[in-house]
Amino acid sequence: MKEIKIGLLGFGTIGAGVVKLLHENRSLIAEKTGALISLKSIADLDITTDRGVNVEGIALTRNADEILTDPEISVVIELIGGYEPARSFALKAIAHGKHLVTANKALLAVHGEEIYAAAKANGVEVLFEAAVGGGIPVLSAIKGNMAANRFSTVLGIVNGTCNYILTRMTQEGADFTEVLKSAQALGYAEADPTFDIEGVDTAHKLCLLLSLCFGTKVDLKDIYCEGITSVSSEDVDFAKSFGYRIKLLAIGKRDGDRIEARVHPTMIPTDYPLADVHGVFNAIRLTGDFLGPVMFYGRGAGMDATASAVIGDVVDLARNLGAGISRRCAPLGYLDEKVGALAIKPIGEIVSKYYIRFQALDRPGVLARIAGALGASGISIASMVQSARSASETVPIVIMTHEARESDVRRALSEIDAFEVIRDKSNFIRIEDNLE
Repeated sequence: MKEIKIGLLGFGTIGAGVVKLLHENRSLIAEKTGALISLKSIADLDITTDRGVNVEGIALTRNADEILTDPEISVVIELIGGYEPARSFALKAIAHGKHLVTANKALLAVHGEEIYAAAKANGVEVLFEAAVGGGIPVLSAIKGNMAANRFSTVLGIVNGTCNYILTRMTQEGADFTEVLKSAQALGYAEADPTFDIEGVDTAHKLCLLLSLCFGTKVDLKDIYCEGITSVSSEDVDFAKSFGYRIKLLAIGKRDGDRIEARVHPTMIPTDYPLADVHGVFNAIRLTGDFLGPVMFYGRGAGMDATASAVIGDVVDLARNLGAGISRRCAPLGYLDEKVGALAIKPIGEIVSKYYIRFQALDRPGVLARIAGALGASGISIASMVQSARSASETVPIVIMTHEARESDVRRALSEIDAFEVIRDKSNFIRIEDNLE
C-alpha cells in the first residue's frame, strides 16, 4: 500500500484535531484511498504543551524548514493562520514540490493569486475546503457537483462568533457588550475579537466564495465590510416585531458584468431557512441557474469539524496521487486563464429595502419632516412605528422603506441627522427578503 507522508505546520486546536482524526480513522481512510497516510512531522513554536492527542512516532520541531524541505513529505498542511509567516511557508512548500492544504482564509483572500500561480508553476495542488464554513463541504461542491451551474447569488452566515452573539441578543434580549464578554469567556470569541465582530473574517471568506462562484479575482479592499457593533437590543426587538431576524451576512450577487460583494448586518424574514441558523453554526446559500437554491448547513468551526474538512482535502490528494494525477481541478474550479476580474458594484449603487431607526424629541411635526426628507430623496416608506416617550423625552422612530438606492438613503439620513430634534445618529440595516 502506498504511503503518503504529511507535515503539519501549526499545532493549535485544529492541528490537534488533525492528529486525532488521522490516529483514530487511519484504517478507514486507507480503505477509502488505498493509501497509508502518515503524519511524519509537526512544526510549532510550542512543542511541549500536552494537546491531549497521541503524538507517538511523530517528530516535533520548532523549525518549519525541517518540514518544508523534507523530500519524504509530499503534503504540507498549513494551520498557522494569518498572513506571515504563513505566506512564506506556503510558497516554500510549493517551491519544494509539496501539495498544500490550508484552512487559512485570510492568507488566500490576500495572497491567493500569488500562491495559486506558484502552485501551477510547480505542478502541485492547493486545497482549502476548511477555509470557509469549517466542516461544511461547500467549496468542493461548488467546484464539483454544482460546476455546471451559473451562480446568481451566494449568501453566507460564516462567522460563528457573530452568529452566537446575535443569537443570544435575539433569544435573550441581551446587550451586545454583555454577550461579547460571555462569548470570550466560553472561547467563542478571541481576546481581540476585532476581525470577527467588524466583519473582516467574513469578508475573507466571501473573497473565496466569490472567486469560486463567479470565476473572478477579488481584492479584499473592494468588499464593503460592516460589522455588528452598531446593532442594539432595540434593533433586534424591532426586527422581531416586523418578522425579521438580524444576521451578519456575506452577500455576493451577479449583476450583468458586475458583482455585489458586501458584508453587513442584514434583516432576513424569520420563515427563511437562513434565519434559523443559530449559535456558532454556519450556513451558505447558493442559487444556480439549473439547480436553483440550495443551502449548506453545519458546524462552521471547532477542532473536529474543521479537521474533518482538512483531512477531506488530504483524502482527495491521496486519491489523485494514487491514480498518478495532479492538478485535476484548478484551485478556483475554473481554468486558470479563464479567471477574470469582474468589477464590484459600489455600495452606493445597490438597491435594497431598509430599516431605519431615529432617536428624536417628541415634538409636533417631526414625523412629517422625516417623511418629507425621505420623499425628497425618492425613498418610499412602507411602514412606520413611533414608540412611547421615554424619561428623556426622546422616542425611537422606526421606518421600513420600499426598495431604494443606498446613496439616496445615505444622503437623506445625513440631512435628517442634522435636524435639531434628532438626538443620536440614525441607524440603518439593510433587508434581504427576496432571495429567489
